[in-house]
Amino acid sequence: MRNVIAVVLGGGRGTRLFPLTKFRSKPAVPFGGKYRLIDIPLSNCINSELNRVFVVTQFLSVSLHRHIRESYRFDTFRGGFVEILAAQQTMDQGTDWYEGTADAVRKNLRYFQQSGVEHVLILSGDQLYRMDFRQMYETHQRTGADVTIAAKPVSQEQASSLGIMRVDNSGRVVGFLEKPQSDRDLNLVRMDHQSLERHGILNQNRPFIASMGIYLFKCQTLLDVLTKTDYQDFGKEVFPASIRSRYVHFHSFDGYWEDIGTVRAYYEANLSLARAEPPFDLAMGESPVYTRARYLPPTRFSGASISGSLIADGCFVGKGTTIENSIIGLRSVIGDNVTIRDSVLLGADEYDSGKEKYGAHASSRPLLGIGDGSVVEGAIIDKNCRIGRNCMVSSVDRHSVTEWCTLVDGIPVVVKNSIVPDGQRV
Repeated sequence: MRNVIAVVLGGGRGTRLFPLTKFRSKPAVPFGGKYRLIDIPLSNCINSELNRVFVVTQFLSVSLHRHIRESYRFDTFRGGFVEILAAQQTMDQGTDWYEGTADAVRKNLRYFQQSGVEHVLILSGDQLYRMDFRQMYETHQRTGADVTIAAKPVSQEQASSLGIMRVDNSGRVVGFLEKPQSDRDLNLVRMDHQSLERHGILNQNRPFIASMGIYLFKCQTLLDVLTKTDYQDFGKEVFPASIRSRYVHFHSFDGYWEDIGTVRAYYEANLSLARAEPPFDLAMGESPVYTRARYLPPTRFSGASISGSLIADGCFVGKGTTIENSIIGLRSVIGDNVTIRDSVLLGADEYDSGKEKYGAHASSRPLLGIGDGSVVEGAIIDKNCRIGRNCMVSSVDRHSVTEWCTLVDGIPVVVKNSIVPDGQRV
């Protein structure tokens, strides 16, 4: 993989994940108690022995830059890097910001034209999956394709929300429809049983081949496509055009894959990690998920009842508290007799000072975390929130939506750094 460079696209506004993206870029959104979304593609690269990675960023990228800088450092012998390519003014590209995924790569082509680089792997910064890119590279080399795209079989119900490809018997991509809705459109890209079996897909209830938005380009092909056109988006323009003029082959992937594009998808993907048999297992020694090392104390419990949940480092959980089917993030401080069900807490960046907690002039505002007697059900609590005593944050028993709590996809999201006074119900 020494002749491959990876490019992770992380520059979009992330409007569908708002308000989680109110103060941060989408790839920087915390995930799984102690990670960030960007850790998934970067870990896949490292586990695939692909250690030269560029991350293209634009909006609200300060926390993402800090996380990458503090997390991903390679020794001088391996010669790897994870480098940020932020939107910038240049003499040749002018002052325009990135106008799409393809435009973001176009404006940084000079960084990919390095000696020995023959292929460029394009990845998204907001997907949850575990893939060995060496296998995709092997498919790419064996077929001699100009572009190889990772794809997975899906059912008809899933097909209407994804980009669906038509593949011939050799595995070449010969057609593409974005989110087909009508029966006529679905029939155009439906695979027959024999074709599915020929490509190793034995489950006949998934007769559609969906693009995962993961592309492996020959470097020269990528240069030609981006310099000779003004295409702005890979999925909607570059890929369909490449099918018509280039040899595009598909790489079959049949593992877990989730696009974390909405608050609902983010919420459900988080909670799925806490199952007895999670679809995405964080505890896999051969392909770990990497993140920033933190020097935190062990989590402390005091007579709490916890089931079906993940509790990150540095948490404090009070007596009489019940936590069920939830994700509890770093440094979460949870008071006595609290109930947390079906919820995602993103934790905190710091602890309250001793003076604030115990001083003679202790602050009148709630402390960081969840106050005594409060109930959180079916909700997302962003970082550094101060929820007072006897509060109710629930998707079932909601009374109002305020400046500190937004209802998205039926899920209450308490905005980062919010202060919820004692006794509030939302």
